[in-house]
Amino acid sequence: MGKKVKKGSQDPPKDVFDPLLIESKTPATVVLMLSSPENEILAKACDALYTFASKDDENKVILLGLGALEHLHKLLSHEDSLVRRNAVMVLGIMASNHDVKKSLRELDVTNSLISQLAPEEDVVIHEFATLCLAYMAAEYTTKVKIFEQGGLEPLIRLLGSPDPDVKKNSLECIYLLVQDFQNRAAVRELNVIPPLLGLLESEYPVIQLLALQTLELISKDRETRILLGKNNGLDCLLNILENNELRDLHIETLAVLGNCLEDVHTLEQIQLTGGLKKIVSFLEASAVPDIQKNAAKAITKAAYDSEIRKILHWGEVEKFLLILLETNNDEVKVAASQAISAMCENMDSKCVLGLQGIPQLVQLLSSDNEEVKEAVVTALTNLTTSSPRNASIVAEAGGIEPLMKTLNAQRDGAISNAIAVLTNLSLRESSRVSIQSRGVMSALVGPLRSTNSQVQSKAAFAVAAFGCDADTRAELRNVGGLGPLVELLKSNHEEVRRNACWAVTVCGSDEPTSIELCRLGALDILEEMNLSTKHKNKFSEAALEKLLDNNLCQKYSRMGYLSSNNIITNGFYDCGQVKHGGKFLSLEELGKQGLTDRRAVIFINAKPQENVVEEKVQDESLPVSAASSKEKIRKGKGKKEEEKPKEVTPVTTPVEEEINIKNAQWIPPPDFILMDYINEASKIILPLTTTREQVVALAQFVADKMGGPIEREELHNFWWELDMSKIEFGLKSNIVPIGKIKRGSFYHRALLFKDMREITFKSLHFLHKTNNKGLKFGTLKKFIKSVSRKL
Repeated sequence: MGKKVKKGSQDPPKDVFDPLLIESKTPATVVLMLSSPENEILAKACDALYTFASKDDENKVILLGLGALEHLHKLLSHEDSLVRRNAVMVLGIMASNHDVKKSLRELDVTNSLISQLAPEEDVVIHEFATLCLAYMAAEYTTKVKIFEQGGLEPLIRLLGSPDPDVKKNSLECIYLLVQDFQNRAAVRELNVIPPLLGLLESEYPVIQLLALQTLELISKDRETRILLGKNNGLDCLLNILENNELRDLHIETLAVLGNCLEDVHTLEQIQLTGGLKKIVSFLEASAVPDIQKNAAKAITKAAYDSEIRKILHWGEVEKFLLILLETNNDEVKVAASQAISAMCENMDSKCVLGLQGIPQLVQLLSSDNEEVKEAVVTALTNLTTSSPRNASIVAEAGGIEPLMKTLNAQRDGAISNAIAVLTNLSLRESSRVSIQSRGVMSALVGPLRSTNSQVQSKAAFAVAAFGCDADTRAELRNVGGLGPLVELLKSNHEEVRRNACWAVTVCGSDEPTSIELCRLGALDILEEMNLSTKHKNKFSEAALEKLLDNNLCQKYSRMGYLSSNNIITNGFYDCGQVKHGGKFLSLEELGKQGLTDRRAVIFINAKPQENVVEEKVQDESLPVSAASSKEKIRKGKGKKEEEKPKEVTPVTTPVEEEINIKNAQWIPPPDFILMDYINEASKIILPLTTTREQVVALAQFVADKMGGPIEREELHNFWWELDMSKIEFGLKSNIVPIGKIKRGSFYHRALLFKDMREITFKSLHFLHKTNNKGLKFGTLKKFIKSVSRKL
């Protein structure tokens, strides 16, 4: 018989095991268990992986290599809460590793993590989900995903969680998110201010600190500052400052208040409640460098508004800033100097800070810290701008010498501002002379060569300020400063070009500097600049006019005329018109060419040689033809003729021309015939009493010396060109002294008339009387032409 079975009994299924205990010491095996369909195994496997990953960073990398993240990501959506909790714990602890975070971003786990922040989820899930998000939120793309996937709202809600770890993780994540400006507006709309202010009363310092840091970021927006005031946030912040037990939070608290000071309405609230005085008194009493630094930075930001500057001045904030200058911390000195710079926009503050602060700032110019030096010299710039009184204080405090040394600083900001201060001091004559005596032009050559446009601009402007006398212009010329100045005319920066043009205008006031500027190409650059509607300005026009007026040879060649106020001197020559873009040759260069088929170069030199040495140098440097020509002139006149230049010395040297033998190897001989003309004309014309008589007499004299009056119909028989060719051939040179021309056309006569008029009639101020409105050289040619025909 078969075995009887009790009614109701049932055999177990064939495919089901009795409970089986599995132990594994291999992480790979545990990772494989994450694919199990049993909830209990999944929960235990996640728990084991959490313990393994918590030991060190290397274990996290091992799990990453075993592909644990993909399985854990899937388990975030598991229906069993224990499995979800343990899985998110593993992800939270692993996310501290850089490679893990990168993989989590690639897996796009943010949406799954945000879903774990639902109110009904376990606190542990909240803790580790926010921890994982906080680790990942340091990267910009994750911030964007959290924002776009609606993560801000649940994070802000969790700031009210009873669990401090959840609060801390959520707050840290929000702090990282609001570093992006678009998230600041979003958290403001989600009413983040009240929970943040509530966290300031937390018993955990790390939460308080994070709350203040978050407030500091979001309070950069004016709308947030308004909400902060409406929620009594200012009182909360001031209470923290007054509580010595919270001194470790004072630095961050001041950073938030610094933002609040930028808003006039908020600052008025602080002042009305006595908060501003509390802040200043607190700052004066504090000796903590970071607190002092943040306080000064707060004042700097606030002082950009004119109304706020007034309020700060009424609060006597200047006293606090001056105290900070005496600290031993360089960062505090920098911050205090920057605040002084900002407060200088208020004239009352400028007076207070100038009188009491300038001596301290001058001492700080000797600091070895380049950042301190830059901040200090910037403050001095603002203090001395539009303030002659403060400029005098700088000079009296011995500031000129350290300012000159600052021109060699390593930071461009320090150099540009040092130049600006020296320029401000130049408005006072005694200071300007003192600065010039220290070789300011030599010191400016380096800044002129700078690649920084601000330094270039300041340096060019300083050249204009100090180039007001011949000695400083000569210094700039001798140290090679004109070259880089000319290069600045090509700058792409408008201010640099404008200041360079102004410097050229000032430096072009004497002939040697003007000639050198022209040699360096300044004229060509200015002409091109003035042809451009974009680059042309009043300074470029003035610079071009100044260079031409002090380089009359080039002006006549380029413009074709000279004005009545253009006084030609010995050494002037007419080489004809130079085409645009062509090179204007010096008399020396023309002299070395010898005889060519070019038109004659007419030159004027009625200056006698003063000593034997000079005469010897000239004779040795002349071409043979010129030297022999000179000898013939002397032999033809005899002894009495040689003595004639001595008789007219007083009237033949109205303007002394500098001749640098070292730089000019070719020196033209004096024109003794022209000297005789001047001596003869002076005896005829000076006794005449009226201007008209003098003009007519001189015109007749010139016409007689240049071939006499010629009727129009006889011009073709005048043959002045043939006569000129003979002179050139005889001299073996194209350079012809005007005195040798016996048959002259109208432009020869106009040149001779102008030269003799300005020398002979100087004592009678004939130039001014002839035409005080200005007589162009072209008009003078027509005048001579008409006189020559009538005579």
